[in-house]
Amino acid sequence: MPLLLPSTQRGPLPSPWLIREEEYDHGKATALAGWNVETLIFDPGVAFDLLLDLPASPPHGIAFGSSLRFWTEAALFSLALITEEQFIPTIRENIAVWTAVIAGDDVERVRTLADAMPAYCRALIIQKEDGSGAQDTRPQHIIRSFIDRTVDVFVRRSLASVSLIPPRRGRRPKIPPMPERLLSALSTGNPVLDAPIEDVAAFSGELEGWLTGLQPAMPSAPFRTCFRLDAPPDPDEWEYEGMDGGDGNYYDENGGGDEGGSESGGGSGDGTRERDPGRDWNRWSLDFFLQAKDDPSLLIPADKVWKTRSETLTFLKRKFKNPQEQLLADLGRASHTYPSIEKSLQDARPVGFDMSAGQAYSFLREFAPILEQNGFGVLLPPWWDKPGARLGVKLKIKTPSPVQEGGIGSGNFSVKSIMSYDWTVAIGDNTLSMDEFKHLASLKIPLVQVRGKWVELRSEDIETAISFFEKKHKEREITLGEAMRLGLGADDARDEIGLPVVGVETEGWLKEMLSKFSGDEGGDEGEGGDGAKITLVDQPKAFNGVLRPYQAKGVSWLAYLYGFGFGACLADDMGLGKTVELIAFLLHVREEGVSEEGKTPDPTLLICPMSVVGNWRKEVERFAPSLGVMIHHGADRLAGRAFAEEAEKHDLVISTYALAHRDEEALSQVHWQHIVLDEAQNIKNPAAKQTQAIKRIKADHTIALTGTPVENRLSDLWSIMDFLNRGYLGSAQGFRKSFAIPIEKYRDDARAEVLRRIIQPFVLRRLKTDPTIIQDLPEKVEAKVYHNLTHEQASLYEAVVAEMLDKLDYADGIERKGIVLATLTKLKQICNHPALFLQDGSPLKARSGKLTRLGEMLEEVLSEGDKALIFTQFAGMGAMLRHHLQERFDCEVLFLHGGTPRKQRDEMIRRFQQDEHGPRLFVLSLKAGGFGLNLTAANHVFHFDRWWNPAVENQATDRVFRIGQTKNVFAHKFVCIGTLEERIDRMLEEKKALADAIVGSGEAWITELSTDELKDIFTLSRDAALAGGD
Repeated sequence: MPLLLPSTQRGPLPSPWLIREEEYDHGKATALAGWNVETLIFDPGVAFDLLLDLPASPPHGIAFGSSLRFWTEAALFSLALITEEQFIPTIRENIAVWTAVIAGDDVERVRTLADAMPAYCRALIIQKEDGSGAQDTRPQHIIRSFIDRTVDVFVRRSLASVSLIPPRRGRRPKIPPMPERLLSALSTGNPVLDAPIEDVAAFSGELEGWLTGLQPAMPSAPFRTCFRLDAPPDPDEWEYEGMDGGDGNYYDENGGGDEGGSESGGGSGDGTRERDPGRDWNRWSLDFFLQAKDDPSLLIPADKVWKTRSETLTFLKRKFKNPQEQLLADLGRASHTYPSIEKSLQDARPVGFDMSAGQAYSFLREFAPILEQNGFGVLLPPWWDKPGARLGVKLKIKTPSPVQEGGIGSGNFSVKSIMSYDWTVAIGDNTLSMDEFKHLASLKIPLVQVRGKWVELRSEDIETAISFFEKKHKEREITLGEAMRLGLGADDARDEIGLPVVGVETEGWLKEMLSKFSGDEGGDEGEGGDGAKITLVDQPKAFNGVLRPYQAKGVSWLAYLYGFGFGACLADDMGLGKTVELIAFLLHVREEGVSEEGKTPDPTLLICPMSVVGNWRKEVERFAPSLGVMIHHGADRLAGRAFAEEAEKHDLVISTYALAHRDEEALSQVHWQHIVLDEAQNIKNPAAKQTQAIKRIKADHTIALTGTPVENRLSDLWSIMDFLNRGYLGSAQGFRKSFAIPIEKYRDDARAEVLRRIIQPFVLRRLKTDPTIIQDLPEKVEAKVYHNLTHEQASLYEAVVAEMLDKLDYADGIERKGIVLATLTKLKQICNHPALFLQDGSPLKARSGKLTRLGEMLEEVLSEGDKALIFTQFAGMGAMLRHHLQERFDCEVLFLHGGTPRKQRDEMIRRFQQDEHGPRLFVLSLKAGGFGLNLTAANHVFHFDRWWNPAVENQATDRVFRIGQTKNVFAHKFVCIGTLEERIDRMLEEKKALADAIVGSGEAWITELSTDELKDIFTLSRDAALAGGD
């Protein structure tokens, strides 16, 4: 099909959403030109289903263009209109279709969509059927066409199995009447009205007239006709205020509202109306008004409109022409929708009419929404459609003593702990006895007044409540998790109880806990999850360092949940120190456990990716050297009873996800105090054997660490929460139905808020951008990232070192220096990746501990919406990184090296710095990108390999940490455990004088070391590689 595309003289530019190859310079577009492009054409129904079913993120290897994302938003808008029944039948020539009704706020939404429409949505060149030119490509026209087509296909498909034509007695006429033909054309796959063109035109006019009659007379007028329903007042009430809260502006010439053109009378001047002695005050009333569209509180009663003598009514400096004509015409049109209005039109000056409670209920439930959809104003009693106006259940949850449940922190107290509760049937704030309820039920009316308040009494609720009352046992049981969900505002108990829970009363520690998590308590306390007020614990004495304020709060939050036996998910942004917080918490538990019970707590099992095993050990050695650490990994790892006996001698046992399944039997022999999952998104698949094995291993307490926002991936969230607090979010299928589908597919904000409330006690996520975090962080945070070699890397490394030592026995002078420098380069290449050393173009995946860890950290960076620079001193490694990261993350990765032309380099920098939808990862060779560039769009810097010259590395970091940077900067320096990388790094840390001496000398100082010193630095240690166990 012909598409109008940005083009150069060589052809159309490629899609900006596809990954670019910088080596090919596309140039800038010089014009829009038409090109024939192979295209798939979708039927509207298929397109609609496709757009609604698209995942939030594209599958691997697929990119979603901006136009596809735009039409997804438009499809959701169409679905909302269908849900609200905002569509009408329309006849176009001889075709019957359903079209959307765009009114009120939806008009602005269409305008917003039109303003946001990507230019690609208008690229299709379609000629009119008569060949007179191209079809209308204005954004609003295209959007309206899309909405109408999708609404028509959905409604038509929904009606395909429904007969709209009522049954007829006797023989059917040979020629069906036009209404029947219309219904058939609207509910089948054939939309054609098979009738003479004159008959179709006449019937179309009748249909249009009927539809027009449902709308207000003057849609462009500043006022509209409004209907206000008033409930009967209390017997002692002689005056009543407006049902909209009593703050409305009423037309009253005595009060100064009229500036001329009407006669006085009727109003009291204080916003109230006097009691009408002729009215039956046991009946409801529907009053007519004119209402300002831009200020719904501005109301002019109908009786004032009829008393207006001139053609223009002036009120609060607003002029309204022909008010009587519009009011009367609108009432006639409204009567087509609500026939009860017709009787009031027998009065020459209708102002409203009275009705029974049953009629009022019909108006509230059926006619008020339709009148509102048709553009009329509707004011209802403020209690209507609120939870307090419905029949429901109030629960009083009895809180047991934690000692009864086995003790707080004992492992026997959890969200599955059983609690008892009492219940009462309630309407609003009023609880009802059985006799009171039976009396209300006997009235058999849908609106009743209970202790001065009107409430809705649905027949289905009455039956459920009677059944509820008649159950033999009044006192029932509930889990602590269910009690917490209800106390935090969840609305998912109706299926089990049968009625909505309208109130939850708690006591004791449960009341205190829920109060803390809802932020109702104050005091000198720390904030936990979502503002929860948690008492701060002291920093453990054995902790080697100083916790930042927000980290101390994180430790206190973990301790608080542990006290109740609740699992906790620590989901802070990368770089904020989740590792440090967990280590401090483990020290806290051991110090508290020894002091309170006199015995050392059981060991903790930490399960993590293989790439971070070494990093965990290093961090524990640094911050908590008193903790005994055991690594369970490798071909020579212990098994059976030997493993259990050794594990019980240590405080922390570190293993990997793969071994959790393989060694489940051995791991299950130990009584664990805690099971901690690092990178907990690894159990996102609940059906995986690895996930199931981990959930079967028993522990007193569970903790999950993750840097990815769990609320963005609801399937991950359910699996993690099921590990932490089994059953709290229900079954996977129930969670998908109640939360995942409404939130992810239909963008249901109400369901998202419910989910946020019920998980907030167990998830603590602080962002680097949070004001309280920013003030605790230094402007630049530098951290070492420790990782292990793979088995392949270790073998290559040892072979190169052995070769060097053999050669050094026979070399000296320049030759010796050359051998050392060459070996140094080879070892650094091996630490980066075997393929860099071998230069054989072999695959990269799962062969380098450093590359694996980089990928894991970049996943967090991208999930947080940040940008990153990755520095390497090897151009070959840079090219590998670029292609590998593009393949892994399905996004474009820039690569700047010494051979990049200046023009191309400037374009890369511009896109990275300024393009909102541009690349978020930038690989740079240290020499080409280490100085002279301004790349402040990034706030993460990764030093993939080390230059061992602090000045050079700092210059590279300063591409980000410089004037213009508005975020905290995180510099990550990779260190390969047990290799020359770790030993040289340690030398530079321990001997600052040496570090100062080598500034500017590069790596030449290493060649001056003796053979024994080189052997100490270069030889691989036993803990360097962890491969072989997985």
